Amino acid sequence: MPILGMPVLGTIGDFQIETWVIMMIVIGVAAIILLWLFFSFIPFGLWISAISAGVKVSIFSLIGMRLRRVKPHRVINPLIKGTKAGLTISQNQLESHLLSGGRVDNVVDALIAAHRANIELSFERAAAIDLAGRDVFEAVRMSVMPKIIETPVVSAMAINGIEIKAVAKVTVRANIARLVGGAGEETILARVGEGIVTTIGSAHSHSEVLENPDRISQTILAKGLDAGTAYEILSIDIADIDVGRNIGSHLQIDQAEADKRIAQAKAEERRATAIAREQEMKAQVEEMRSKVVEAEAQVPNAIADALRNGNMGVMDYLGMQNKIADTKMREGLAGININLGGKPELPTE
Repeated sequence: MPILGMPVLGTIGDFQIETWVIMMIVIGVAAIILLWLFFSFIPFGLWISAISAGVKVSIFSLIGMRLRRVKPHRVINPLIKGTKAGLTISQNQLESHLLSGGRVDNVVDALIAAHRANIELSFERAAAIDLAGRDVFEAVRMSVMPKIIETPVVSAMAINGIEIKAVAKVTVRANIARLVGGAGEETILARVGEGIVTTIGSAHSHSEVLENPDRISQTILAKGLDAGTAYEILSIDIADIDVGRNIGSHLQIDQAEADKRIAQAKAEERRATAIAREQEMKAQVEEMRSKVVEAEAQVPNAIADALRNGNMGVMDYLGMQNKIADTKMREGLAGININLGGKPELPTE
């Protein structure tokens, strides 16, 4: 039973016609897929755009770019732009720079800007600047339109001890010949700051700097601070100048305080030495007293030996005891007179 809407293959001829139709459909689908793969692999539209712009690019070179894993539009579009601008560049130069990791669009834009401004810049130098990590297009723009760099607040002290704070604006222009290997903006700012400090520090008074601020600019420009840098200094203008602290007086106060502390430390050292010397003398006095006590302890033995050996009589011993008692009594009376505020009287016999 035939299915509704489906032809009935009743004869051999009908079967052959149906097979031929299926084969044509398969061939058509395959052709469409092949054409899609062909146009996706080969940028045919980009090739037509290049030919219409007057850029001689073969279809085989585009295929070679695909095989080298290079995106053709990143080379052909800058090539078209540069050719229309009147530059003499080749496809191999752009492709080589792209394979080296460079920015082809940036280099071509820089070459076009330099060509319009009558600045001599070759493709090799522009590519070298780009591979060095610098923005070659920005450098060309700075050559045409100088850039103003503002320094931070620079503090310096004049000879009279007054602090001066200054801010300078440096107008620089890119030096394309020294972009490779030349110092950057940080070096310019450091050198200008050093020049400001040197100029203010050589002034005898802060009033000299305030009266003639252009003296700072003239001194810095005369030193040639742009030597070895990627920029050329056109002018240095003092944007702001102000008086700061009296650093000289603060330094004198600090010095006086330091001298005071040193004197106090030396006085304390002498005091400690005197105390130590006093303690040593007291120790010596006690030592001498101990020797006296020791000697006095030997007196009775000596007297006993003298009596035993007949060198001293009993009457001599008693007379000596009386003299000792009399001496102690007189010493006691002298001590009482001293405590009462009187003058001690000399003993009279």
